[in-house]
Amino acid sequence: MSYHYGNDFFLYMSVYLAEFIGTAILLYFGNSINAATSLNHSYAKNSGWIITTIGWGLAVTFGIYAVGQISGAHMNPAVTLSFAIAGEIEWNIVPGYMLAQLLGAMFGAVLTWIQYLPHWRKTEDQGTKLGVFCTSGAIDQKSSNLVSEMLGTMVLIFGLMMIGANEFTEGLNPLVVGGLIAIIGMAQGGSTGYAINPARDFGPRLTHFLLPIKGKGDSNWGYSWIPVVGPLLGGGTGAALYFIAFKGDTNWMGWTCILITLVSIIYAVIDEARK
Repeated sequence: MSYHYGNDFFLYMSVYLAEFIGTAILLYFGNSINAATSLNHSYAKNSGWIITTIGWGLAVTFGIYAVGQISGAHMNPAVTLSFAIAGEIEWNIVPGYMLAQLLGAMFGAVLTWIQYLPHWRKTEDQGTKLGVFCTSGAIDQKSSNLVSEMLGTMVLIFGLMMIGANEFTEGLNPLVVGGLIAIIGMAQGGSTGYAINPARDFGPRLTHFLLPIKGKGDSNWGYSWIPVVGPLLGGGTGAALYFIAFKGDTNWMGWTCILITLVSIIYAVIDEARK
């Protein structure tokens, strides 16, 4: 799972382009699944949560098949940051990976907008249109929403590292990762829509803000920090817990993520008790 790159300019460009392409594939499929199951006059409208979770899992799978051999197919700033915290990748590639992922997510979201071009006008509900692009809390309670994103991403990163420690038949690994995404969605996605990926939420949210979508409302920027901060901290926690469990210790960054996650959980429990 380690990726160590030299100073070759073209090699750096290739991994960044790969992250752009992989994330664009992920979001084109993923956002289009959201559109298909929610926009008016779509044949797939009201297909249900199971279709959504399986579809997002397959979107991740095919993003990995496309670029996994080039960049590792992170397609997610939380994955990139977690692997850097764990020492699996070099810190100097992290900003480029994250920027490529953000831009790829925006491009994928634009393709979804084009794919369903007449359906935006036929769908009156502004929240439904926004939900094609980005997530929100099923119950708007920021403390719990943040913890939900932390825990979902913690499971994702812990699971990815467990998968990486095992030998699979050639070509099977992306399907296993897609299965992990699907089960996270089924089990933990009902509370926030399981962004578990800052680029997956912020990129399409920004795209929603910029595009001339017929009858759109605001982009709910008041919520936008939750699917960014939650996955980054939760991913770091997942990586740290994996290293504690299987290698005996973690570094100060891992311990910091664990501490912040624990404090957030305690605060969310107290906040709920006050309701």
